Amino acid sequence: MKAAPKPSFLKQFWKQWDLQSMVIPGVIFIFIFSYIPMYGVLMAFQKYDIFAGIWKSEWAGLANFRMFFQAPEFLNIMRNTIAISLFKLVISFPAPILLALMLNEVRHMAFKRIIQTVSYLPYFLSWVIVSGFVFSLLSVDNGTINILLQKLDLIEHPINFLAIPEYFWTILVSVNVWKEIGFASIVYLAAIAGVDPTLYEAASIDGASRFKQIYLITLPSIAPVIIIFMILAIGNILSAGFEDILLLATNPILRDYSDVIDTYVYRVGILKSRFSYATAVGLFKAVISVTLLIVANRLARRAGVSLW
Repeated sequence: MKAAPKPSFLKQFWKQWDLQSMVIPGVIFIFIFSYIPMYGVLMAFQKYDIFAGIWKSEWAGLANFRMFFQAPEFLNIMRNTIAISLFKLVISFPAPILLALMLNEVRHMAFKRIIQTVSYLPYFLSWVIVSGFVFSLLSVDNGTINILLQKLDLIEHPINFLAIPEYFWTILVSVNVWKEIGFASIVYLAAIAGVDPTLYEAASIDGASRFKQIYLITLPSIAPVIIIFMILAIGNILSAGFEDILLLATNPILRDYSDVIDTYVYRVGILKSRFSYATAVGLFKAVISVTLLIVANRLARRAGVSLW
């Protein structure tokens, strides 16, 4: 018996015209704003002249990449980028998982909704507002933190927290956790909601405590979601942040601890108009990020979960 002929692309498209009509605008948007501008990476291999344009600028080969690797600030930038990213990964990644697990155990619905609302709100604030809030909170003059520490007799004189480089990473990651934890927990709460409730009933009959149920049922059930987000986090290991660092590290004394690849690209590319050099640095970051993403995905595939 012959297999039925496969329907043509147009027939399949017409059968799903309602779904395709919702997808097409997104595809067009991505193509115009993400794929067409990709020819701009050619600047990384040129001595780009803004008046000559990309196609008429002189080619420089790998000179811009060598210049970055030999730059005096290269090691410091890479150290800050990797250290801040790992710090965020260790602290910020498990935080929404823990919040989701705790919210799932709350049985008082009104209290649960209040906690969810309070934890979600900071995500919708821009970094400009958040940075202003942090500056006010840590201010030497009438800053809440300094007043509290003085009232508790922990310090005698106010501390200028945002002028001490050693404190910057802790402040940065703490603010990121406060801003992102609520919204990031939504995905994990949705995954937990999909766990079969009969598993908890069976475990309760067997005498398992709530902690054992979390450890033996909840966490294994949402492990695929955790692994997928871990893959994405590893792929973004060189994306230590931009807006948050740019706005919180306004004091030049913090540069040795705050300068990362994204802020460096902004400073040399936009402020100093070194377009080819900044493009090369950005391309270097993109290649490393894609490589890390592929490696992390292959490792995760052994556990039966992967992005592709």
